[in-house]
Amino acid sequence: MSTKLSKKQEELCSQSKWDFSDLKALFINCTLKKSPEMSHTDGLVKISKAIMEKNGVSTEVIRAVDYNIANGVRADMKEHGWDKDDWPDIFKKVIEADILILTSPIWLGEKSSVATKVIERLYGNSGNLNDEGQYAYYGRVGGCLITGNEDGAKHCAMNILYSLQHLGYVIPPQADAAWLGGVGPGPSYLDENSGGPENDFTNRNTTFMTWNLLHLAKMLKEAGGIPAHGNQRSKWDAGCRFDFSNPEYR
Repeated sequence: MSTKLSKKQEELCSQSKWDFSDLKALFINCTLKKSPEMSHTDGLVKISKAIMEKNGVSTEVIRAVDYNIANGVRADMKEHGWDKDDWPDIFKKVIEADILILTSPIWLGEKSSVATKVIERLYGNSGNLNDEGQYAYYGRVGGCLITGNEDGAKHCAMNILYSLQHLGYVIPPQADAAWLGGVGPGPSYLDENSGGPENDFTNRNTTFMTWNLLHLAKMLKEAGGIPAHGNQRSKWDAGCRFDFSNPEYR
């Protein structure tokens, strides 16, 4: 069943003068619930995904917990004692996507353990280089979506977005959105009478995040990514120091 966008969200899509049809977006839902159990975080995912699809973007959503993702910070943990590791296949989807959105519930004020594992595995691939000798995630944009029944949305977003930019992703303005229920036990985002799907603040931020991801991903794609100067690991390792004198000739 398709997600129904608000009148304003539909209006923004219909008024768009940009062609985003060459973009791909990957949502990694870091809920603790295996499919097909309902994920409240998926409620926010569906809004962002629907806006993207209205604009011709290819999208995919995966639940990390549905896969055998080994612990570790290496590209393939089967080479380091693990019998199974689905991460290499997930990484192929990551590297094919122009936009990566990590989503997480809040537990004890923190992002989920699954989100931490996904970021650790992203880190394990961060030393890969692109054709320009830059780190592999250069030229891609990242964002995050958070849901919970307790404080911590901004804390989780700060951690996730810092991690993504450290790995090489570009983070646009307003690259996060969240919904919080009342502190303690109570309805979650998709529960009846939670007020979550109707919350104007959350809907506004989810919409802004989505459009900012689209705009920046399009700009980067048209520009051919981040200019390759002063940021090429391959040349640094070869002795190039860009604006610094080569220590070999001091």
